[in-house]
This record gives sequence, structure tokens and C-alpha cells, in this order.
Amino acid sequence: MRIILLGAPGAGKGTVAKLLTALDGSVQISTGDILRGAVKAGTALGKEAQGFMDRGDLVPDSLIMGIMEQRLQEKDCQKGFLLDGFPRTIPQADALGVLLQKINIKLDLVASIEVPRDVILDRLTTRRTCSNSSCQEIYNIKSNPPAAGDKCKKCGSPTIQRADETVEAISKRLDVYNEKTAPLIGYYEKKGMLLKISEASSDGVVKAIQNGIARKK
Repeated sequence: MRIILLGAPGAGKGTVAKLLTALDGSVQISTGDILRGAVKAGTALGKEAQGFMDRGDLVPDSLIMGIMEQRLQEKDCQKGFLLDGFPRTIPQADALGVLLQKINIKLDLVASIEVPRDVILDRLTTRRTCSNSSCQEIYNIKSNPPAAGDKCKKCGSPTIQRADETVEAISKRLDVYNEKTAPLIGYYEKKGMLLKISEASSDGVVKAIQNGIARKK
């Protein structure tokens, strides 16, 4: 499958992507992943991107698209790919459309995971992450709490609330999403590619995506 996953921070895109990759061998691709991969591989584009990242600057869209072009043509993408959190803006979506046409790849679907703001706030403010950088196991104090004393069940390290998962920080992230990324919903809707999904569970979202792709075939 070749799909784009849209959804606000905390909508569950990452979890859904992992479930989908397990179905048919499609690979999950995020902007962060491809940038880190290009930097690690030491490609010319990767070195250029690292310069921006080291200065704390945003990597320009033109550079991201160059790295994306290379990534989508790698062997592991032949079975399919899930773009998680990309594109983020209308200009990126325009550039992606041109790129896919250039390398002769057709998207199956753009899935928008619709989750109410209050649910996202509750979901993220109750999230706790293992402080051990080599573990980073994620918990939820309501649905999947850490061990006694707020310790990680896997490695025993303390669990913490990340600085970007306070009510104030999440509210700001959601506002940025609504301003910059939410317009993509209308963009892909006009192209007849959008599937809005309001399922509460990740399994329900996966099923809806499978059904959506099947209807388009």
C-alpha cells in the first residue's frame, strides 16, 4: 500500500503505521527518519541537511524533497510505504505530487485520522516515557501505567513526562497543526483521495484504511 497518514499530534499515526507495515511489508517513512537516514549515510544531500540541522534551522522543502525522492526509490519501498506526518503543508503536498508523477508512483489513499481535541489532550498529558535514552518505552498512567514508583517495566529507569507533553505545549502543537497541516485535508479531499476516519481504536483505523483501499481498486 502507498498511503499518506494525516492526523494531529497524538492521533495515533505512529501506532497505526506500525500495524499497517506488519500487514504487507510496507515501510513507515517520516521526515525525521529520512533526514536522519541521509545524514547517517553521509550522502551529499544528507551533509547539506546536517548543516541546517546543526544551526538549528529548518531544512528547506527543496532539500527534503530531494532526500524523499531518493528514499522512495530504495528497494524496501517496492512493497509500499506509509508517509507519517509528511507532507505538512500545501507547498510540500504540491511538491510531493510532482515528485510522485516524476518517479511514476501512484498513491492509494490519504487517510485522515480524526480525533477530538479533548481526547488528544487527555491521551498525551497522561503519557509517560522511560528516561533511559536506549529504552524510551512509552506508558500511559491511565491505560498502561509504569511499574511502582513510576519506574519503567523494561529497564527499571524512572519514567518522565516530556516537556512537549504538558497541556500548554500540546495546545500549542495542536494550534500549529490546525494552522499549517489541517488545510491538507481539504487539499486531498478536492483531489478525491481523502478518507476521513473517526474510529476510536487503532485496529478500527487499520480496518477502515484496508476497506478504503479495497473500494478504490
